[in-house]
Amino acid sequence: MEPIDIGLWVTSGLLVLVVLGMRVAFAAALAGLVGLFLIFWSKKGFDPEDIGWAITVAAKTAGQVPHSKVASHELSLIPTFILIGYLAYYAGLTRALFEAAKRWVAWVPGGLAVSTVFATAGFAAVSGASVATAAVFARIAIPEMLKIGYNKQFAAGVVAAGGTLASLIPPSAILVIYAIIVEQDVGKLLLAGFIPGAFSAIVYALIIIGIALVFKNVGPPVSGFTWRQRFESLPAAMPIFAVIFIIICFVYNPFGEKAWGTPTEGGALGAFIVFLMALYRGMRWPQLKAALLETAKLTVMIFTIIWGVLIYVRFLGFADLPGAFSDWITSLAMSPMVILVCILLAYAVLGMFMDAIGMLLLTLPVVYPAVMALNGGENVAAADSAFGMSGEMCAIWFGILVVKMAEFCLITPPIGLNCFVVAGVRDDLTVQDVFKGVTPFFIADALTIAGLVAFPAIVLWLPSLA
Repeated sequence: MEPIDIGLWVTSGLLVLVVLGMRVAFAAALAGLVGLFLIFWSKKGFDPEDIGWAITVAAKTAGQVPHSKVASHELSLIPTFILIGYLAYYAGLTRALFEAAKRWVAWVPGGLAVSTVFATAGFAAVSGASVATAAVFARIAIPEMLKIGYNKQFAAGVVAAGGTLASLIPPSAILVIYAIIVEQDVGKLLLAGFIPGAFSAIVYALIIIGIALVFKNVGPPVSGFTWRQRFESLPAAMPIFAVIFIIICFVYNPFGEKAWGTPTEGGALGAFIVFLMALYRGMRWPQLKAALLETAKLTVMIFTIIWGVLIYVRFLGFADLPGAFSDWITSLAMSPMVILVCILLAYAVLGMFMDAIGMLLLTLPVVYPAVMALNGGENVAAADSAFGMSGEMCAIWFGILVVKMAEFCLITPPIGLNCFVVAGVRDDLTVQDVFKGVTPFFIADALTIAGLVAFPAIVLWLPSLA
């Protein structure tokens, strides 16, 4: 049996394990270990006397992965970004942000839902975790919407969909993971997420307004706020924007050529600033302990997935499955753009059965080289490329597209994680209620992705200036 055949059989087995309900981290680690054993045993002609040797070498190879790959300076961004979000919540900054958004835009049809989307976008700019964003606003925004007569399912869907914006708007844990897997500049990828994230929030808001105009009882507007009340709400929300500004200036230094620090240092600085703000606003030890524990839980979950999947990725390298897939993709008699759209549609289907981080970690080692080959290679110039952009810009553009697809997967049944989180926070909601409520946002996400594919400048303008 050839290595490529082993790769295909083991990958098929991995998909079966995931569909049967095994956690991605453990399914990937098991598949990777079994695959490495078969690869090494095949080198000895599957001689029964060499089974022990093959098991030993496979175990040693797999055992080296967690430390060698995860002991990465860039990965330390993830816990700091998550900590910023939880500290901001316990400091009361999220409620202040929601109140400001409510006073400024709640007068439009579906205004409180639109306020929720804009507030989640603002919170996403200091939180790297979609799950945390959904959990926070399920406690803050849903009671406000239900109080004035919003449809329960619609209110839950708004929060679940709004929470996905944290995957795209920096600081984003998923963007950091993508950058590390494909070995691209973390800073440029984070910068590239700002405009697409804002674009996605605007599309959500327009969909909400359209629904509220057609179905009058879904989301009544809220009026009565004076201009004085609106301006009075801004100071309490300003710390969020101050933290964003400080991190951007520190990492990208718009006043000169050389950055003041790395994204990792910027994340640590942001966490320290929010910590001081939280202390000033009255946070005490129980709140700090809760923030640290929640951060630790989410960080451990993410790192466990990374460990398990990287063992599988090591096996893929030995099986040469990424190279074979790239050759097959480039040999297809279809235009590169059609193939790219098919790849994105495949992500939409995969997202129904896998969590976002696991899906990206499992697929990118195979899919990313194929997309780069479609464009003309890692070092292709824009003039010679298939998508009209250089290899570096194509990597950034594709990264934003797949992260947006990961956002989409956070609200698709049957395992849309944000929907389960919202239902778990609210005793008066079932998971089915939340899934029904997010249905209109499938259309919004499809429109957003179509816009990012048709107009790559939405993604590439900011990183091209960096």
